[in-house]
Amino acid sequence: MSNFYKYFKENMNSLGLPAPESLFGTLQLTLANATVLMTQIDKFGTRVTLGELGAATKLEGLGVAAACTAAFYVGAVIGSIAVATGRTLSGGTSIADVLLSANQNGLYRPWLTETLQRYPGIYKANVANKSAYRFHAALA
Repeated sequence: MSNFYKYFKENMNSLGLPAPESLFGTLQLTLANATVLMTQIDKFGTRVTLGELGAATKLEGLGVAAACTAAFYVGAVIGSIAVATGRTLSGGTSIADVLLSANQNGLYRPWLTETLQRYPGIYKANVANKSAYRFHAALA
């Protein structure tokens, strides 16, 4: 297991979200799958859930998160990318790091900033109760 995946999975787990190694085991694989999700969000809107996307995303193994909006889940993925690369390279992550990472990897969308501001635990390790985010995101 790479350090990237270790930190990525740790952050996703802290949010109560699945992060199968088959989908997110490397930075390149994670970016590819985040891009697939972004394309679906661009097509169906920010309120579409992972469950509604179903087979369109080809991202099996995300059943626990089916009620979450795809925008929340991909926000968590992008935040976890930033956390994992930040911890691997320098030991920390800020919202600016997340947005820069998203921009550099073609994953920035106008709604991303609001999602990260609403759920700072996506990219900050020391936020309490962040596992409850996915339940709030399912109702949003």
